[in-house]
Amino acid sequence: MALQLKHRWRAWQIARDEWKAENERVKAARKECKGGKEGRPAEELGPPPSGFALLPWLLMGLGAFSNLINGETPNPWIAGVALLTFNSLYIYVVFRAFDKKKRESRPTLVALLLMTLLTCGLAGGYGGNWLAFFPLLGLAVGSIVRGRHIGKVGIGLSALAGIIGALREGWDAVSVFYGTFLSTMVTAAILSLAETVRELRDAREELARQAVEKERLRFSRDLHDLLGHTLSVIVVKSEAARRLAPRSMDAALEQITDIEAVGRQALTEIREAVTGYREGSLATELDRARSALTAAGIEPVVRQSGPPPSAQTEALLGWVVREAVTNAVRHSAATTCTITVEGTRERVRLRVVDDGSGPAPAAGPKVGGTGLKGLTERLATAGGSLTAGPGVRGGFTVTAELPVGQGESARDAELAETTT
Repeated sequence: MALQLKHRWRAWQIARDEWKAENERVKAARKECKGGKEGRPAEELGPPPSGFALLPWLLMGLGAFSNLINGETPNPWIAGVALLTFNSLYIYVVFRAFDKKKRESRPTLVALLLMTLLTCGLAGGYGGNWLAFFPLLGLAVGSIVRGRHIGKVGIGLSALAGIIGALREGWDAVSVFYGTFLSTMVTAAILSLAETVRELRDAREELARQAVEKERLRFSRDLHDLLGHTLSVIVVKSEAARRLAPRSMDAALEQITDIEAVGRQALTEIREAVTGYREGSLATELDRARSALTAAGIEPVVRQSGPPPSAQTEALLGWVVREAVTNAVRHSAATTCTITVEGTRERVRLRVVDDGSGPAPAAGPKVGGTGLKGLTERLATAGGSLTAGPGVRGGFTVTAELPVGQGESARDAELAETTT
C-alpha cells in the first residue's frame, strides 16, 4: 500500500512539473504575440487543459477538515479515512476528465460512483460543513458526464443533495441543492465548450494541411503536364531541324524559331501554374497539337461541332488534348491522329484517336497524380470521365466527357439547339 501511494505521489509530481512547464511556454507565447513578434495568433493561446484547474475547489472541504481537527466530528478516524479517500478519488477523477478515452472508461465511472456513496455517507452522517462535499461531487460529475445526459444527471444529483440536506439541516438544503446544480452544470458547460473549441481548432489545422497537400498535388500535375508536353515538342522540333538543316536552312530556322516560341510559352505557363491562375484555351491547345503532330510526321485531323464549352471545361479538355498528343508523339509511331470535339446541350465529348501501335507498357499512366491517371481524377472531380486504351481498329484512343458547364456555355447550347 505504501509503495503504491509512493508511485502515485511521484506520478502527481511529474504531472505537476509538466503542467508548470506548459504554462510557462503558453505565457511566453502570449507575451511574444503581444509584443508584435511572429508567433501563433492570440486566439490559439490559452492554458493547457489539466486537472490542476479543478484542484483549488478542494478548499471547500476545509470546514469539514476543521471540524475533524477540533474534535467536533464523531468517530474521527472513520471520518478522516473517508475524507482522505474522497480527496484521492476527486484528484483521480478530475485528472482523467481531460482525456476522452479515460473519461469514458469503467475505472473512472467506478471512482465517480464511490465518490457519490462517500458523499452521501459523510453528508448524511455528519451534516453541517460536510454537506459542502455535494458541490465538490458536482464538479467531478460535471467534468466527466457531458452531452445530452448531463441535464438529467445534474438534476438527479442536486435532488439527492437537497433531500439529504433537508433531512440534516432543514431549509438550508436549498443552498446545497443550488450549489450542487450550479457546480455540475457550469463545469460541464465550460469543459464541453473548451473541448469543442479544441476540436474546431484541430479541424481547422487539418483542413489547412489538406489544402496544402491539394495545392502541392495540383502543382505537381500541372508541372508534369506542362513540361512533358513542352519538352516533347522541343525534342521533336529539334530532330526536325537537324534533319532539315542539310537540305533547307530556312526550314530548319523555322523549326528553331518554333522551339524558341515553345520555350517562351512554357516559361509563361509555368509562372501561371505556380500562381494558380492558368486557364487553358481549347483552341490554343488544338493549334499546338497540330504543330506538334506535324513536326513529328503525324498528320493531324481536327473536327469540332456543337456550341463552345465553358472556360473550365475548355481548360480540362485542353489538358486532355495536351496529354494525349504528347503520348502519341512519344510512343505511338502513328501516321494519323484524329481529334474530335462534339458538344451537346448537356455534355461535351473529346476523342483523340491515332493509328499507331499505342504506348509501350512502361509508358502507361503514371501513378501519384500524373499522366492519364491524374487527368482521370481531375475530370471525375468536375463530374466527367476519361477512358484510354487500344482502339477497335488498332491504335490508341483517349475519350473524355464533361458536363457542358454553367453560365454562357449553357445559354449558347440552348441557343444553338433552338436555331437548328
